[in-house]
Amino acid sequence: MKRLITLVLLAAAILLPASAQHYRSSQYYEYGSSRLNYGTHESWFGTGDLYYGVRIGPSFSKVNSDDPDLDGGNWQTGLNIGVMMGIPLTDRMPLFIETGLQYTEKGGKKKVTSMYKDEKRKMTYDLNYIELPIVLKYIYDIDGHFTIHPFFGGYLACGVGGKIKNYADREAFSSFSDEAFQRFDGGLRLGCGVGYDLFYLELAYDIGLSNICHDMFDTSHNRSLALNFGVNF
Repeated sequence: MKRLITLVLLAAAILLPASAQHYRSSQYYEYGSSRLNYGTHESWFGTGDLYYGVRIGPSFSKVNSDDPDLDGGNWQTGLNIGVMMGIPLTDRMPLFIETGLQYTEKGGKKKVTSMYKDEKRKMTYDLNYIELPIVLKYIYDIDGHFTIHPFFGGYLACGVGGKIKNYADREAFSSFSDEAFQRFDGGLRLGCGVGYDLFYLELAYDIGLSNICHDMFDTSHNRSLALNFGVNF
């Protein structure tokens, strides 16, 4: 995973300046402003035109459960990476449906007592998902360069991997199994982003509504806070 994160960050460091140069040298960019120019139609970037985005950043998550064996109520750090598309809903106001695909690492952790020694060691719950977010976003232009992007909506997710690791007893098994969590999740997403020309930064919070626990008498829900950086073009 450390190698994957290193490669992703290296790719972002190479691609972001290239994207910026491509955007500024394109026929759609009006030098000295953040305006796009489609023939005779002019509009501020992200207000009235289809846009695409790339996102990467850390996530901070936990999984709350009634089952003490599945309760990872302490925050754990993971990775978010994805691509997005903004679809304008009207020409009269900068209102968009934003969707895309994301790889996100959720889960949680806690301290457990070792059966061999009277000491506390960590137990981690790694829940890795491919997510489909669908949010309603309003893009408010401040001065032609800075924009504010509040959004609200939801997400659907499918688990693609992850391990539950008990460091106290040196045990590990799949997070998505009959004894652990269900693969499918869904919930609410809300947050706000800030744009400067094509560069973009956002804070998003996911509230899992689906019960990802197999036991019908217990419940388990994801909670996740993500800080994503990227570009819109």
